Amino acid sequence: MNVLILTNTFTPHVGGVARSVEAFAEQYRKRGHEVLIVAPEFPGAQKNEADVIRIPAIQNFNASDFSVVLPVHPQLSARLDAFQPDIVHSQHPFLLGMTAVRIARRRRLPLVFTHHTLYEQYTHYVPGDSPVLKRFVIELATRYANLADQVFAPSESIRALLQQRGVTSPITVVPTGVYLEHFAQGDGPGFREQLGIPAEAFVVGHLGRLAPEKNLAFLARAVARFAADHPQAHFLVIGTGPSEKHIREIFTEAGLDDRLHITGILQQPALSDALHAMDLFAFASLSETQGMVLTEAMAAGLPVIALDAPGAREVVRDQQNGRLLAEESIPAFSAALQWAADLAPDALQDLKNAALGTAEAFSMPRSADKALTCYTSLEPGSHADQDNSWQEVMTAIKTEWNILKSMANAGEAALGSDLFSDKKEE
Repeated sequence: MNVLILTNTFTPHVGGVARSVEAFAEQYRKRGHEVLIVAPEFPGAQKNEADVIRIPAIQNFNASDFSVVLPVHPQLSARLDAFQPDIVHSQHPFLLGMTAVRIARRRRLPLVFTHHTLYEQYTHYVPGDSPVLKRFVIELATRYANLADQVFAPSESIRALLQQRGVTSPITVVPTGVYLEHFAQGDGPGFREQLGIPAEAFVVGHLGRLAPEKNLAFLARAVARFAADHPQAHFLVIGTGPSEKHIREIFTEAGLDDRLHITGILQQPALSDALHAMDLFAFASLSETQGMVLTEAMAAGLPVIALDAPGAREVVRDQQNGRLLAEESIPAFSAALQWAADLAPDALQDLKNAALGTAEAFSMPRSADKALTCYTSLEPGSHADQDNSWQEVMTAIKTEWNILKSMANAGEAALGSDLFSDKKEE
């Protein structure tokens, strides 16, 4: 099978979507399938990448670490003619996601869409952020999903949410899996020594992009409160991003800057070493669609303290492999950290063993097999009329109309909802 994947983020960008695309592509190729990835240009991308088409893009859009794809890809059609895709898999409803629809319709191929992101949680990167804009992106993503033949939801929570929002295309839960072997071993003591963390310290850890939508100010305050009452506590953070400065300020104000350790981005084997240097993993994001970093942490044997939210609730079992907190309060989160720190060694080991068991259920090969099963169930497009110029023109016109109509309907629904709410207030 020839799988065409279009994504707005890809390596060397660090983020869940980029890692997901890379992981699934690797698994498909291991099973003998061909994969072609279409992605934006990113600084630091490898030269002469195999089976990757890079599209010109505007870098660091609006001070974020995302790229905005320019709508010009003259080299794409010839590469697709040579590749002859069987499936078109879109990772976003915008930018290259629109290109994915055009390719699928013109070539009469099944279109698969993975709804990775709660897009309304990211509108602060766009000038003019407002409740109307949030409703607009929800409506647009919903209508885009209904253009697809198959939707992948990363978790049960997101499947339920999409159905609630009006997605009628078939939805299958396909999480991005974890490579258990990547995280099973690590030199935790050696990593602690490198950072000057005492061997007897109780290390709370976090991994991810340090951005406002990850609720990191809340997390930093909760960990700082716990550390203030626990002299052996240290906070180890893996990642980089705009929220790093705020995290440092919170710990400095608390007089705990010597117990905060931010490593930046780590690659294997250093990433696994860092996870094995932790005693506990803390997570407060409310914007996730799946618990990728949570399953990675659990694959390293780490119990997780998290807020009850999509992604986390599919992974964390309260008081079995960590704590899942219904209340978003700093005292409650800090108390949960203290609860874990006070556990007897045998009880803490039970949590770690349960975490390892959870990670096994989210292995990457299982996720890839599930995705491929969905691919093979879709009806292949007919190529019989592909040379018929009139049919090609009609297909192109219909595709553009459906895209424009979805955008117009999304805008109308968002604005209409806003006007309706104003009238109610009057």
